[in-house]
Amino acid sequence: MPSDTALVDLLVDVDEHDLLKKLSSSMPDIILNDRQMCDFELLSTGVFTPLSGFMGQVDYESVLDRIRLSTGEPWPVPVCLDIPDNLAKMLELGQSAALRDPEGFLLGILNISDIWPVEPEKEVMAIYGTTDVSHPGVDYLYNYSGKAYVGGEVKTLNLPIHPDFKQIRKTPAEVRETFKKLGWKNIVGFQTRQPIHRLQFEMTIQAMQQAKANLLLLPISGVTKPGDFDHYTRMRCYQKLSAHYPPDSYLLNLLPLAMRMAGPREALLHMIIAGNFGCTHFVVGHNHASPGADLENNPFYPYDSAKTLVEQYAEETQVKPVTFEEMVYLPFEDEYQVAGDVSETVDTIAFNGSDIQK
Repeated sequence: MPSDTALVDLLVDVDEHDLLKKLSSSMPDIILNDRQMCDFELLSTGVFTPLSGFMGQVDYESVLDRIRLSTGEPWPVPVCLDIPDNLAKMLELGQSAALRDPEGFLLGILNISDIWPVEPEKEVMAIYGTTDVSHPGVDYLYNYSGKAYVGGEVKTLNLPIHPDFKQIRKTPAEVRETFKKLGWKNIVGFQTRQPIHRLQFEMTIQAMQQAKANLLLLPISGVTKPGDFDHYTRMRCYQKLSAHYPPDSYLLNLLPLAMRMAGPREALLHMIIAGNFGCTHFVVGHNHASPGADLENNPFYPYDSAKTLVEQYAEETQVKPVTFEEMVYLPFEDEYQVAGDVSETVDTIAFNGSDIQK
């Protein structure tokens, strides 16, 4: 997305805030879980531009079938609000509901335009391509999701409270303004749910060189794969590594995203998000946003599926993917190289995500 394209901003002004706060006491409550609060925050601050609320059924069906919103813009995964069936039966179309965090703190108002039943098998096959519950996205839909979806436009009164790392929790509009002040024209985005490690560091350096660009690091601070490191650990790794980048070459900003681990579709979502932050390029790595292997130890997604999908949408999103094949470690040279560029006579070590995490 071009940096001059308008971003969605769902935060209301002071007068509307006070009015809606008073009215909320007579509305039914929807309590958001951690995943839903991540979606709410990204909707509110424009990270999910062009979405202006939780998806209705028409957009939902269009995303499943066409990887597009009903209005035609590329969009790869549902951003829906799932609720228990007993609550869905109490709500009516045209009604407003108060969105609250688990402590009851008022976050926003949902103007309900759609209520429809969740069809887990249909959704998991369209988005994840599998019904294997060892996939965290499938597991959520089958075992944790509410039985109904409710959609509609959102008015945001308050963002979720984060007591940590406040200086690096900028909105896309604020990050774009920083790029403008710094005079950066080409920016390559890099997003990871893992603590940044040597392999990823090498990828970011090569991506900056290929794109002739500065770097925006977007570590995930939201909901990731079960068993992942917490975001405090991830941030300490980024802070330690920062001394190794050239001075004034990068910007670090936390992203409270609830990952779906949807492989190629998620890679496209990440690229759209990077564009909303003002990036002109985005790094798509080997097995991008994949949860790894299934119960039979087969990969959920072909290794080049993310690359193939994002390249189809590069022109429309106006973000150029910087793609990488599998990289391997050369122990005697103490460096990483693309596997295909290394002679068969050279000793190499291949690491998958689980190896690196261990």
